[in-house]
Order: sequence, then C-alpha cells, then structure tokens
Amino acid sequence: MTLPATRSIPQSINRSTALALLALACCLAQAMGHPDRGITLARRYRPGQTMVYRTEMHTEATVRTEPSGLKAFLPPLPTDLTTKQQNTVTVRTVRADGSADLENRFDRFDLESDLPERSPRELRDSAVHAQQNFSQQVSGQTLVAHYDRQGGLLRFEGADAILQSTTALLREPLREALRLLLAQMGGNSLSPGHPVKLNEEWTSKFSSQPTEAEPWRVEGESTWRYSGKTRYGQVDAAIIDFRFTDVLTPALGDPRGGGAPAPAKPPEKRLNVRVLGHGEGRLLVALDDGRILQNHANAHHSLKATLNALPGVSLPPSDPVTVEITSQTALQMEGTGR
Repeated sequence: MTLPATRSIPQSINRSTALALLALACCLAQAMGHPDRGITLARRYRPGQTMVYRTEMHTEATVRTEPSGLKAFLPPLPTDLTTKQQNTVTVRTVRADGSADLENRFDRFDLESDLPERSPRELRDSAVHAQQNFSQQVSGQTLVAHYDRQGGLLRFEGADAILQSTTALLREPLREALRLLLAQMGGNSLSPGHPVKLNEEWTSKFSSQPTEAEPWRVEGESTWRYSGKTRYGQVDAAIIDFRFTDVLTPALGDPRGGGAPAPAKPPEKRLNVRVLGHGEGRLLVALDDGRILQNHANAHHSLKATLNALPGVSLPPSDPVTVEITSQTALQMEGTGR
C-alpha cells in the first residue's frame, strides 16, 4: 500500500513566506519603476471663493528707552494683549498673471489688554472705554489685501480706518500686527514653483516697495519644509513647517512721486526707525488649490527708533535717544469654508 504524501508544517510556512517575499519584491519593483513625484503647492484663486478664519493672537511686549528715564514721558503701553477675531476672506479679483485682490472683513473682534492696569488710576475707566471702543470700531471693518500668484502679500489698504484712533507710538506696531495676520492668511509665498518631496526644504525671498498707504520698505526670507500629509475636515492637506525673518524700514522721500528718494539728512538730524522680525510655525495647506487651512505660528518683532538730535539739544553720536518696543506673538488660526 502506498501512503499519500504529507506536507510538513515547516514546508507550508516556507512556501507562504516565499510567496509573501515574492509579492513584496513585485511591489518594490513597481515602486522603483514609478518613483514618488511629490506634491505640487500652487495657489489657485477662484473669484468669489470664501474662507472664514477664527484667529487668536496673544502678544507680550516690553519697552526700553535710553536714557531710561525717558520711559516716564511715554504714554502707558500695554505689555500683555490678546485678540480674538473672526474674518471672512473673499477673492474679489484674479488677474491674468495669477495675482489676486482679497477682501478681508472683520466679522468680530475682541481685544483684551493690561492697558487699564498700567494707566494712572484716574485714567483707568477711560482706558477700559477706549479699549471697548477700539474693539467695536474694528468689527465690521474691511481690508483689501493684494497677493501675488504664490500667495505672498504685496500690500494692503484700509488700515487707516482701523488705526486712526490709536496713538502714534502704537500705530506702527499695530500695523505690523495686521501685516503679519494678512501674510499668514495668504501663505507668505510658500510655493517653490516645482513639486516637492517629503522632508524637502526650500527658501524664498520677498520684498515690497513703499506706497502712499504703506510707506515702508519690506525685505525678508522664508524657509519651508514639507513634513507630510493629513486631513483637515474633508480636505487633503500638506503639512508645511516654516521659519522666517523680515526687515521693515521707512521710505525716504515721497513714495507717491515714484522718483529718486530724497537726500538723507545729516546724521545729527536724522531719526532712524527699523523693525526686525523672525518667527516659525506650521501650516496646513489644501492640496487642491493651495489655500491656508490652519496656521500655528510664533513671531518676534522689535521696533527701534533712534534720534540723534533734539531741538536745542546737542547729543553726541555715541549717546542717542532710543525707544525700543519688542513683542512676542503667538498666533492660532483655524479656517473653514471653501
């Protein structure tokens, strides 16, 4: 009698393992034949497209003066400030070169700060009232922001209506806060112009020339890193880590004229103003059209004004009058809409 052949358990395992390895090899060969082409980050504006952003910004600031006693002559300044707001952003115009005009409306704006506590006792009620009035004044206001085809902020208009009730010393720091908000909503020129692969880094430089509405020259650099993919609600999104530096300097001469800048005044008569900034954060960017879905960022800015001469007072070059305001801002922005 001939007994039927039997297959041992080790033989079955070996055969299963061989088949699994063969299948894995086929998959690897297919992957090697079709390498990962990465993702394309491109801002594609659509007229009428609307996004709603809910944003919270918390800023801590310090003021330094030289001589130190000068601080006593400055108006009270907030050193701890929080804003909570909702903005509706609508694409109004898309040009042939890919740039666009976006309307940014403040649907709601709430401001809290330590300004009342830092004010003289007899002025605290007025400070609370002014703070409430400012929140009411901003709510309902609209800015028009101009972005290039990559989402970089070129300029914006409408800030004067928001800032007109603030003191001159606070006007430029608040204008810079608006600039930071609008730049972060736009994406700040994150597109490299080619597909990017996982963990790839790229750098972009940006600059803008002064205008009548924005008499500041802006120069900066951003470094981006594609860190992976995720889902934001129902939208496929790219995770982008970033860091940036920027420099703002006031324009010399009349920016409306478009001609050569006015000759610089002698050093002993000159007021030097400069804003230096740097920061880092993480974006979630929609893969379908490059719009910003989420932005968590931290930014540091320093506004320094140096005066080398005062009327009727002679100051040595080594001992100018200086006012420096430094701020650290944390931004949390969440987007909805399409």
